[in-house]
Amino acid sequence: MQPEQVVTRADVSLAEAAATIARAADLATGQPLDHIVRSCAIAWLFADHLGISSEDRVATYWVSLLMISGCSAVSFELSQLFGDEIAVRGAGYDLGPSTIEQARFVFGHAGGGRPLPEKTRVRLRLLGTRLRPFIDSILAHCSVNARLAERLGLSGDVRDALQDSFAQWNGKGIPAGVRGGDIPLPVRISTLADLVEASFRERGVDGAIDIATTWRGISLDPELVDAWCEMAPGILEAADGDAAWDLVRTAPPNRTLSTSEVDTALELIADYADLKSPWFTGHSRAVADRTEAAARELGVPETDVETARRAALLHDLGRASVPNSIWDKPSPLNEDEWERVRLHAYFTDRIVRRGMGLATLAPIAASAHERVDGGGYPRGIAGETIPLLGRIVAAADRFQAMREDRPHRPALDEKAAVDELHRMGREGELDPLIADAVLAGEGHPRRRTPSGPAGLTPREIEVLVLAARGSTTRQIARALGITPKTAGNHIEHIYAKIGISSRAEAAMFAMQHRLVGAEDR
Repeated sequence: MQPEQVVTRADVSLAEAAATIARAADLATGQPLDHIVRSCAIAWLFADHLGISSEDRVATYWVSLLMISGCSAVSFELSQLFGDEIAVRGAGYDLGPSTIEQARFVFGHAGGGRPLPEKTRVRLRLLGTRLRPFIDSILAHCSVNARLAERLGLSGDVRDALQDSFAQWNGKGIPAGVRGGDIPLPVRISTLADLVEASFRERGVDGAIDIATTWRGISLDPELVDAWCEMAPGILEAADGDAAWDLVRTAPPNRTLSTSEVDTALELIADYADLKSPWFTGHSRAVADRTEAAARELGVPETDVETARRAALLHDLGRASVPNSIWDKPSPLNEDEWERVRLHAYFTDRIVRRGMGLATLAPIAASAHERVDGGGYPRGIAGETIPLLGRIVAAADRFQAMREDRPHRPALDEKAAVDELHRMGREGELDPLIADAVLAGEGHPRRRTPSGPAGLTPREIEVLVLAARGSTTRQIARALGITPKTAGNHIEHIYAKIGISSRAEAAMFAMQHRLVGAEDR
């Protein structure tokens, strides 16, 4: 019997990949999760009511999902201008249409969080360059949008439209001079959808109509605003709450991904997570490579190797929730800043779990910063409460991070990093067997054998202990973040390996070999 893949062709869709990026962008803009998904549902329904061409409607769907996503990629630059760039983006949704008000907003937030002399220098720089650094960051945001679309295999029309993501009807947006009907229709619809969703969430249908009217003829197409005012109640009701994701997921532009396309999409998501700061460039892929090598050293089944790699690609997606004024800080973090850092792993879990086909990866990805001794985050869980694959990702992440420069310290050389990983295994911060496997994957000699009694792998020991304690196949699957079929395969192989056929015998074997008991292994 062949093991079942945890993520199959039918499990993950193109929309889920885009929405995973969009949910990280929600955090990067100070919005609640699924703001962009709800905006997409609104844009999709509105486009349908308008009776536009099928090509423009499909483009509207993808533009609305990706238009805000490039924000995280320019967080480093915006943070240098404004300090907490997430707070500034969030406050921007409450900004009025007055040019004077907008100028006051930009200059009022410039140099945020810095001493007065530095704040003054930032403001003078913006004034002297006519906001050039700010404008360049928005243009880069648009270019990243287009590149995301390209790597997701979307059409040239979508990519071209995304280059004008911040164009305004009156021509005063970015790029400058793009105005009126020259702005691609999908962008005009998506801009309206983004504004009205945020206002509807705060002030209901009346707020969603008022905000469109306020920006009519300024950033928004007057004809679209007039149509919106008539259609708003029905569209907002249909796209409210959980219905939004159902609409986005089942819309005709969506399609399922092949196994190779899933891996390509996850690599894109990993790259997107690492765009948050130059200090993180390439981190997630490197952790995934180390995780894969360590999992093979441990002898886990090939399907688990694949699952571990995929979870590692997603493990730092929640970084988008933390401002770069914290990530890029060259001095030690205070307790409030550390609390925000700890929460990023929680947000990784929420982003990934909100999908469908990727949800089984969430508990593994979110375990990347847990520690075997309970000193990690976000939950502070310990020992085998942490999924085995999560413990592998955690050790791989820790070793990779030590080999990278950070704003507060230089990278450790290889010998120092190896010694530190051994120390963490020896003192119980990391699983020592897994720490050895990470280093063995790099060509370092092993200090411990990777197998348990009767040649059981670490994963098989986890399954055996749960079965010995009376867990059903479904309960084992839930506890370990695998499918019931995969759990059943594990049980079948374990029983064959140790020559038993019942739970009672499994319990006897586990107790005999001290796999359970006071150590709670």
